[in-house]
Amino acid sequence: MPPYAIHAEGLRKRYGDTVAVDGVDLAVPQGSVYGFLGPNGAGKTTTIRMLATLVRPTAGRARIFGRDIVADADAVRARIGLTGQYASVDDDLTGRENLVLMGRLLGHRHRAAAERARELLAAFGLEAAAHRRVKGYSGGMRRRLDIAASIVVTPDLLFLDEPTTGLDPRSRTQVWDVVRELAMGGTTVLLTTQYLEEADRLADRLAVIDHGRIIAEGTPAELKQSVGAGVVHVRLRDPARRDDAARILTRVLAVPVRHEEDPAALSAGLDDPARAGAALSELAHGGIEVSDFGVGRISLDEVFLALTGHHATPKSPKEATA
Repeated sequence: MPPYAIHAEGLRKRYGDTVAVDGVDLAVPQGSVYGFLGPNGAGKTTTIRMLATLVRPTAGRARIFGRDIVADADAVRARIGLTGQYASVDDDLTGRENLVLMGRLLGHRHRAAAERARELLAAFGLEAAAHRRVKGYSGGMRRRLDIAASIVVTPDLLFLDEPTTGLDPRSRTQVWDVVRELAMGGTTVLLTTQYLEEADRLADRLAVIDHGRIIAEGTPAELKQSVGAGVVHVRLRDPARRDDAARILTRVLAVPVRHEEDPAALSAGLDDPARAGAALSELAHGGIEVSDFGVGRISLDEVFLALTGHHATPKSPKEATA
């Protein structure tokens, strides 16, 4: 078998004058959870739609388990599953009825479809709600049912397009558990997300996409290391001294210093933790009072900010995602 579940080269999609995806290269190993990280409008969903054979690329090529997404689209579809940003289950059916219906549509006889529905309801913790209409489900329950419906026939590759958008923390954790179980069972998962914590917890490797282009790729640890060993956060008593503080920090730390949204706050990557003390000392020597000073481990948020110049802050679930 080919070494990659997904191998894309120069994938590009244009809608009129708008370039949604601008030359994406991907190499996703089989059996992995691969994170596709970026803000709304970055090109994540458009890339997924091309790889899932829903739209044709304007340029470039991609193979799923060695099969071309254009020339061998039927063969690709036979090996993939797709869960979009919003649940696609029928509100007026029960959880069990949704899964049995999906099984029947995929060619199972009724007895086999019913048995598979029973297995999935148990695996996803939905047995107690099996005979309730989906319109009465919580957001987390609907999401789990939606994922269950996408694996009635377990795919070799599952596309999860922002599966936890709009969910509360408890429901999000439940979906994460589902993703881990799928990966442990051998399914390759391509997970698009704008939640940095989600990518950090689930992904073996990840790509950072912004404005239709991949700007970084690697393990979460590798991406963090590329920015620095840690991060220093400073909050000043007098916001008017922020530019002065930024100049001092830039000189002492020898790295770019970022102005945070808080008008009194600054942050910077830190290659050498020993410099943090020197930075605090120099600020005091310059007559700049500090109300808060801390050094912590670099996060994916700092990585994204360093790479793109802006935060990957999730927008409202109602807003469109490219």
